[in-house]
Amino acid sequence: MSVRHAGEAALISEFTTRKQLEDCQNNSILRAAVERQFEIIGKALSQLARVDESIAGRITDHRRVIAFRNILVHGYTDVDDRLVWDIVTTMLPLFRTEIDGLVRDS
Repeated sequence: MSVRHAGEAALISEFTTRKQLEDCQNNSILRAAVERQFEIIGKALSQLARVDESIAGRITDHRRVIAFRNILVHGYTDVDDRLVWDIVTTMLPLFRTEIDGLVRDS
């Protein structure tokens, strides 16, 4: 993971500040922007896991992040806006903290 990927997480936060689930559901540009940043993050984490699983393991639920990216990219099922929003509001703050720690340590 790099400073850039910490930036993607920050962008998601920026995009969703003062927004609600309904904003995301009603704004296809916002929804696409958030999903794209998650795709980039998931791909980077997937690549990191291939290189050094122990470092990737410092990210809570890193395998779920990668699986979520695959759902977004490959459209295995329709993406549930509620699920995306739940990840933004409940998991993103911790994820940002962990990514910042990895970047600092590298």
